Amino acid sequence: MILPPPFGAGQRIGLFGGSFNPAHSGHRAVALYALKRLALDWVWWLVSPQNPLKDAGDYRDYDERLKITRLVARHPRFVVTDLEEQLGTRTTAATLAALTPVLRRGRFVWIMGADSFANLHHWNDWTDIPEAIPLAILARPGFAMRALESPAALRYESRRIATEEARELPGAPPPAWCFIPMPLRSESSTAIRERAKKRKQIVMTAS
Repeated sequence: MILPPPFGAGQRIGLFGGSFNPAHSGHRAVALYALKRLALDWVWWLVSPQNPLKDAGDYRDYDERLKITRLVARHPRFVVTDLEEQLGTRTTAATLAALTPVLRRGRFVWIMGADSFANLHHWNDWTDIPEAIPLAILARPGFAMRALESPAALRYESRRIATEEARELPGAPPPAWCFIPMPLRSESSTAIRERAKKRKQIVMTAS
């Protein structure tokens, strides 16, 4: 039995999934912007135990990632969860399928960056995702055009909701998606990990 965060029936909830390896201020900015533009009651951060498209050897300890994400996501309307760990799922499609009974009780939307949407067609069972939940696509540096010309965008072109109508997205019958421009941030988990590796190498060399 899974234990999702408590919420009221019909509330507007954004699911913000990712490995958060590590979480950073850019993630927080996306969550805050989605909270405002989509008029959400909550944003649930779903910290993934393992992204099947990424090298498992490059991952921080799961408990450490949860801890850092909770520090970054301090906000009265943000909840950091281990739902995917509870469910034992490793793909977004499988997670959404397992959460079907929960999704029926609220007006849910999946929050993702334009970089992820541009590559959605590489994800496991990728068409199951937009068929299960509306998608809010937040701009990321260098990915706007790639996202809007991606296989996912072309496949579901007729189901796109205009940016100015973004508040209609939570609870919209899937498939439905909306591209949402936002002030761009340069932070990335990959860059943070690379800096940490370089610092470690410098310390080892000095010793």
